[in-house]
Amino acid sequence: MSIESIRNVIAKDMGEVDNVIQQKLHSQVALVRQVSEYIIQSGGKRLRPALVILAAGLFDYKGSFHHNLAAVVEFIHTATLLHDDVVDESELRRNQATANAIFGNAASVLVGDFLYSRAFQMMVEVGNMRIMEVLADATNTIAEGEVLQLLNCRDPDVEEENYLQVIRYKTAKLFEAAARLGAILGGATPDEEEALAAYGMHLGTAFQLVDDLLDYSGNDQDTGKNLGDDLAEGNPLPLIFAMRSGIRTNQYRSPRH
Repeated sequence: MSIESIRNVIAKDMGEVDNVIQQKLHSQVALVRQVSEYIIQSGGKRLRPALVILAAGLFDYKGSFHHNLAAVVEFIHTATLLHDDVVDESELRRNQATANAIFGNAASVLVGDFLYSRAFQMMVEVGNMRIMEVLADATNTIAEGEVLQLLNCRDPDVEEENYLQVIRYKTAKLFEAAARLGAILGGATPDEEEALAAYGMHLGTAFQLVDDLLDYSGNDQDTGKNLGDDLAEGNPLPLIFAMRSGIRTNQYRSPRH
């Protein structure tokens, strides 16, 4: 099944998610609206919101809270992008100038904070303590992942497990939470909830592994960012794997080579 066919199945629901996003972006502060709308409307695959919708649909959920929670997940993701681009001093994302490149670092950080706080306002509206627990834990873990990545930067001796831990914390955790939220809304059993959460975690891990690889071998028009940015920012893990592979290969070569 292609991603396009999956999107067709949930097209109506994703339209409702977009409506919620537009409504909840409203702010009396013009700059907040301007920066929020710029980053939200600049593209993106909406994979995490789609995962909420798909997981809820798997259990035949009939309410509308899945639209709100899908928007919450997108807001949290967008907030992390705003903060990431400031920390990494990135200037290009999704083939467009980053918000910090246009509006400045201060505006990007503060609007990221706005999106985080708006997300928490929206999750309270659902009135489900379990859902609030899942999202609070996820956002805390994501923040830890950001710090771990900072600690690993420019460390050529960083171990594979450290690298995977950053991925699980920084990226996969929100995929995991998205799948878990849909399961909770749909009334899944504890075992079913854990199975969906594990699926989301593995999906998010695979997504980030491919994204990191494309920093080396992709096309900048397809990736939407400058190739080599991750390496320049001190994240050389794919290169380290290649170097280790080359070392192992050389160890088994005959002396005449």
